[in-house]
Amino acid sequence: MGMDKIVEVQNLSKRFGSKEAVKSVSFEVNANEIFALIGPNGAGKSTIIRMIATILQPTGGTARVNGFDIVSGARNVREAISYLPEEAGAYRNMSGRQYLDFMAQILNDDSKKQKEFISRAEEISKLGRRLADKVSVYSKGMARKLLLARALMSKPKLAILDEPTSGLDMINALEIRKIIKEFAKDGMTVLLSSHNMLEIEFLSDRVAIMEKGAIFETGTSQELKEKYAAANLEEVFTKITNFSTLA
Repeated sequence: MGMDKIVEVQNLSKRFGSKEAVKSVSFEVNANEIFALIGPNGAGKSTIIRMIATILQPTGGTARVNGFDIVSGARNVREAISYLPEEAGAYRNMSGRQYLDFMAQILNDDSKKQKEFISRAEEISKLGRRLADKVSVYSKGMARKLLLARALMSKPKLAILDEPTSGLDMINALEIRKIIKEFAKDGMTVLLSSHNMLEIEFLSDRVAIMEKGAIFETGTSQELKEKYAAANLEEVFTKITNFSTLA
């Protein structure tokens, strides 16, 4: 694996009024890597993800995606990424297929490319005949697969996924994790967030453990479990937060 850094974050901070949501975080994501920000709700994961996706402007620090600054090079960043927000709504009065057609047209003017995107999205979503149905009748799992298919259909350099399996049953969550893993193998880099630490252990190459806007530890699941003599990442997190409240 080439050590190309797809994401480089240095002392990135974000304030909302007097609240410091993200406190000077730094991390890097290598090419073809699945990197996860993990921690409880409200730890600042989504705020970091939105800054990297160029939706929020940082208050301090810098981040680069694919070599471009998220503020001065926001347009170039947007061309390299695909972003799936946690509460992503699809156009509910469209059918699944109409939604994918519509999104493919936004992503590319070339009809040959559009067709390629749509057939890839059909393959990812595995929704088959259900793509003819309106999105409004989809289960949560189906809707999530459709949105993930939209996020991955253009094979972005970096897929930014906020809580990609949030609220899904185990079967759907497993399927979505498998899809993400396959795409990473195929050359895509993934930055994702999750509060489900147990599930992330099986998906990520490396994780950053967050609490209250700060990153406490970064490493592979194995490294962190060994360092903290823990059975799983949830236990690592508990030990870190206990240390930090004692400190």
